[in-house]
Amino acid sequence: MEELFMRFFPHKFGSVFASPIRLLGGQSLIKILKFVPENSGLWRLILLTAFLIVPFSAMCSQSGGEGKMSKKAERIVRKTFGDGRWFPENREVLYSMVNGYIENAEVEDLGDRIVGAIAPHAGYPYSGKVAGYAFRAIRDNARAGHQPETVLVLGISHRGGFPGVAIMDGHAIKTPVGEVELDREAAELLVSQSPLISFNYAPHAGEHSAENEIPFVQAALPGTKIIVALIGDHDPQTLHDLVEALGVLAKKKKVLVIASSDMLHDPNYSLVTRIDRETLEKVKSMDHSAIRKGWSPSKQTFCGIMPVLAVMQFARSQGCKKGTVLHYRNSGDDFPESRGRWVVGYGSAVFVAPE
Repeated sequence: MEELFMRFFPHKFGSVFASPIRLLGGQSLIKILKFVPENSGLWRLILLTAFLIVPFSAMCSQSGGEGKMSKKAERIVRKTFGDGRWFPENREVLYSMVNGYIENAEVEDLGDRIVGAIAPHAGYPYSGKVAGYAFRAIRDNARAGHQPETVLVLGISHRGGFPGVAIMDGHAIKTPVGEVELDREAAELLVSQSPLISFNYAPHAGEHSAENEIPFVQAALPGTKIIVALIGDHDPQTLHDLVEALGVLAKKKKVLVIASSDMLHDPNYSLVTRIDRETLEKVKSMDHSAIRKGWSPSKQTFCGIMPVLAVMQFARSQGCKKGTVLHYRNSGDDFPESRGRWVVGYGSAVFVAPE
């Protein structure tokens, strides 16, 4: 049919419309043209009618199809992978557990606004109590008039690195507690600031480091929008660009950045306890350079070192002068049988800046 159309309409319009006609109506036209004398005026009229009507019909059809697809895809809701593994999958059990951790934590009034925090991300029976201290401080701080407008949860990938920062796309993420809205507007602003920051869901699939903080955010800051991001490398440029982008966002919204990280992993209980307490002293003094120098792949003082450094540098840029360590324990404290086998440290801290 395409050759037939080009034969009688050989100019440039023939090449433009021949393929759509072939795809959408060619076989039917061939059947009709069998009964019409070739080269006659009627023959050309039929072809000209196809030239005018079929492409227009195709456009209408395609437009309608896209509309239906957009309606189906207009709301993307991600789902946490840790349900029943890292935390309970039952809504009531999880909600009660998280609120229990928060209520049982005792923290002092911190005065000014919390702009950053460090919280652990292990299974809740191990690190939930320690995380509760960070989120008790965050909850009380919000109730005192320092409610953040958006929360950025920064994690890492335990399954392999990738360049830059991967922000979860979509409209919401669903935990057993319920849905929490993803702050698309704030995320787009971050993405616009650097080619190293992008929407990339792939690293989030199956990763627990950032999502383990979300039920705590839901309990401490109900209704607050979030951004979920993973840092995939240890490149200083990635860190620089992320902190700069957060500074731009902070001029438009009140931002709280949460670094999801456990502390040292080692069989030696005494070593873990000593190194972790030394590291937390550096957190108090906001000495991010010393924390970075003390970190290595074989001595991971923070497994989420890049989120921790990002939070500390961002907090300093917002006027924070010191870190406040709220609580520390390790798995050897609560599970003595783990000593000599595998001990993991958990610390919670916040960073406060003047309004």
